[in-house]
Amino acid sequence: MFVGNILYVLKGTIEIPQDFLLRQLPHPTAVLNTRLEFQTASDSWFDFFGLLRRDVAGKPILEIFPESSPEWRQALQDCLRGKPEVSGSRHFIHPDQKESWFKWVCSPFFDTDENPAGIILQISDVTEGVKQEINQEKVRLMLEAQSENARIGSWWYEQHSGMLECSAMTQKILGAGEAGITNMEQLFLYFPGGFSRNTFSMAVFQAMESGRPWNEQLELLTPCGKELQIIATGRPIIKNGRQVGLLGTFLDITEWHRSNQKMRESEALLRTVVDNLPLNVYIKDLDFRKILVNKQECRFMGVSHPDELLGKDDFELYPEEMARTLQQEDLYVMDNQKTILGKESLLTKKDGSQTYFLTSKIPLYNEEQEVYGLMGISMDISELKDKETELRNLIEVTSQQNKKLINFAHIVSHNLRSHSANFSMLLEFLNQEQGEMEKRQILGMLTQASDNLLETLDNLNQVVAINTQVHLEKSAVPLRKAVQAVVKKHQATLARNQATVFTEIPKDLTVRVVPEYFDNILANLLSNALKYRHPDRDPEISLGVEKVRGYTVLSVADNGLGIDLKKNGAKLFGMYKTFHEHPEARGIGLFICKNQIEAMGGNIKAHSQVGTGTNFKIYINDRD
Repeated sequence: MFVGNILYVLKGTIEIPQDFLLRQLPHPTAVLNTRLEFQTASDSWFDFFGLLRRDVAGKPILEIFPESSPEWRQALQDCLRGKPEVSGSRHFIHPDQKESWFKWVCSPFFDTDENPAGIILQISDVTEGVKQEINQEKVRLMLEAQSENARIGSWWYEQHSGMLECSAMTQKILGAGEAGITNMEQLFLYFPGGFSRNTFSMAVFQAMESGRPWNEQLELLTPCGKELQIIATGRPIIKNGRQVGLLGTFLDITEWHRSNQKMRESEALLRTVVDNLPLNVYIKDLDFRKILVNKQECRFMGVSHPDELLGKDDFELYPEEMARTLQQEDLYVMDNQKTILGKESLLTKKDGSQTYFLTSKIPLYNEEQEVYGLMGISMDISELKDKETELRNLIEVTSQQNKKLINFAHIVSHNLRSHSANFSMLLEFLNQEQGEMEKRQILGMLTQASDNLLETLDNLNQVVAINTQVHLEKSAVPLRKAVQAVVKKHQATLARNQATVFTEIPKDLTVRVVPEYFDNILANLLSNALKYRHPDRDPEISLGVEKVRGYTVLSVADNGLGIDLKKNGAKLFGMYKTFHEHPEARGIGLFICKNQIEAMGGNIKAHSQVGTGTNFKIYINDRD
């Protein structure tokens, strides 16, 4: 139900404060626990009742509204027992004595064991609607009373004599004086000049000339300046086959007209509000066709006028799979008469563009409480989702950098401590040794230790340079030419090892890389393929390429010794990690390769089988 959806959106999807969306709901909404104690509510709820959040927190709802009726109390208890939805309406007197009417709906929500966990209480302000109904009822009763008391005024015009007789009610409606109205010329003057007078005059003339009846809504202006709206009807009177006169009536509909005008103004105001909401709003009928859309929905769909959307279903507006999903949601709402609130949706339009929405769908009922359609309200959260993705990526990058920093610190600490201990030991031996030959041997070892230390410092310095270079100058490089250049540079070594290189790369394929990094990565991988060749066969190296979700993936596969990834996969790209006995193995090449690839926004993965060979896949970022 409602709370479940809200908590899902807040906790599981966009990770914002728990009652953030609840507080901004346009409809006043409150949440009660199983003891009917107030938990939280939307800001609109407090505004409607004129209450403060701190004054009602934790209080029983029946204490907040002590004047609650027994029926309402019973409804809350029924809801706690699991009744799906209970509703009603109430009259409320505000602290300032202002009267309001509201419709309330309470629904239970459940815990993970399907036990009632509380109640969602929603109210809708129906004050204006009730007042309007009261006004309309007044107009209806007035018209009934007028009819019962001959409020409809009548008049009779004798065509032979030109005399006009008006009933007392007609005289009253027109506000005529004691002298009354005795001819048509006087009657015409009660209609203001322009449309009303011309229409009435023409109707009378055509009735006398051709016997045509009339029924027109016109304006009247009484001698005291009062403007009236009337329905004027009339017809010719035929006697012995000859037209002898005219019979007409005036029905005063001034009050009804004013009420109807206010209703139209209210509808226009409501339409203006809906059109200017920063939300997509639409209404669909039982055939899933849109019968109302606001301007925001038109903008989203890329049309200039609502007529371009009205009468269309989702299959005419969205791709088939998307339309099918939307129609299933609509069917659920209308068949089950249940509301979908705050559901996160990804809408895909026919042009392929995608937008994230928080969508609510509400069933609409007629006077017989039958569903005749639904209303959809959607809020665009694409920007929020983008920021969420950016934040997640930033956290991931920061985490990776922290791991690299810790790993690098351990490497530095371990390697420099090893060299330091070696120097200390050799110096101690040198200090204690008496023989010249032994001293020369120890000095030779000290020289070798010094060379090893310089090599270690050079490696560490290279890693630092890769990870601290902020502005990398990437450029467009023809991939095939770049590979061929590296292969050519190492042609002598390849020939000495009787190695064969197979290249399957399109001529026109371009990638954005740091050229010196890319050359070093390829050189390292070619060198490893030769260094760890299988003793029973000549080396074969295959280079191929494929596209995978925003990346150009370059594969470098060999038929060498292979690596036991189950045993060494986690250490494969570690610093000073070696996996085969080889005099030239240093365990630094793959570590530097990985750092250089990641510095360019890419990644590297390995697939290997012992005794068969290894395939390194370099993921080159196409989006940056």
